[in-house]
Amino acid sequence: MSTINEINTTNESSRSKEYGLNELNFETMIGGQGTENNARIIPIISFAEFDTRREEITEQLWHAATEVGFFQLTDHGLDLPLIQAAFEASERFFDLRESTKSKFPLKSGLNAGWEFMEQVRPSTGTADQKESYQVTLPHMDNLFPNQTTLPEFQRVILSFEYQAWQLGMRVLSCFADKLGFPTEFFTDAHARDSEHFQSTLRLLHYLPMVRSDQAEGMWRAGAHTDFDCLTMVFQKSGQGGLQVCPGKDAMNEGQQQPSWTDVIPQDGLITCNIGDMLMRWSDDKLKSTLHRVRMPRADEYQGARYSMAYFCQANKDIIIQGPEKKYAKISAEDYLLQRINANFAS
Repeated sequence: MSTINEINTTNESSRSKEYGLNELNFETMIGGQGTENNARIIPIISFAEFDTRREEITEQLWHAATEVGFFQLTDHGLDLPLIQAAFEASERFFDLRESTKSKFPLKSGLNAGWEFMEQVRPSTGTADQKESYQVTLPHMDNLFPNQTTLPEFQRVILSFEYQAWQLGMRVLSCFADKLGFPTEFFTDAHARDSEHFQSTLRLLHYLPMVRSDQAEGMWRAGAHTDFDCLTMVFQKSGQGGLQVCPGKDAMNEGQQQPSWTDVIPQDGLITCNIGDMLMRWSDDKLKSTLHRVRMPRADEYQGARYSMAYFCQANKDIIIQGPEKKYAKISAEDYLLQRINANFAS
């Protein structure tokens, strides 16, 4: 496998490109270092006794999503042993030989399969220093390693995907209530039994540092907003680098280099952010939030970083438009395809 130093060169043409979506044109302006502001507080919201505390939790989610855009969930009901098993399965997959992983290639435009350093952000024009394996249920034919290659991998990952989807729908049901939609509006829009389902579980392996000077101009994940309605990120303690910038701060008129806040990883704590689909559906009441994964500094852990992200992405046949019709109608399929095509070099 080629090293990150052999592969990466700056692609200025991708940074000057004009896109058909305002979200993508905005991203081209925010790829620099910016400043850091670790005085910000990312809210932590307990989901304990959800059914009896639903109204209280809904108000906490709404305040966090409108004021910060990022929030963290605790007491969320996902089994910690299952989360740990999913991380172990992910590491076992990425430890496979390249020749084996290449048997499960990313399917064009479908967020399913394995890729190595194919994601090029509009914000940076350089490839993210990572590889990923993506699970989108309708497109997984021939993409799961068999029992001989990776025992129990498929069972563990699908079990984890299902629990993540359930939690995501619970969060989105609260936003549905606040936006005046039926409580199950977003659950119906993300129906798992539909052939149009396109929510994705992404297993991520950020490459270790091999040279002290390799961080210059490179990012484990360049600055971006997410394509979806809601993202839930699972991190491992001691493997930092995720930084966020609240949407309201980032999108202030004239501000092109936002300030960034570190998200300290904690086992079992789920970091969530609003994505661009939900921003559109809310007529901008909810702001999708800029985030990135920086390269480790000289005094920090230099090894590989693993995380998992679940992206709640509305089914292909769903039409996205808020009640105030601030944005023109667009299908979730067309919206997602535009974002994928802008982000993958191939």
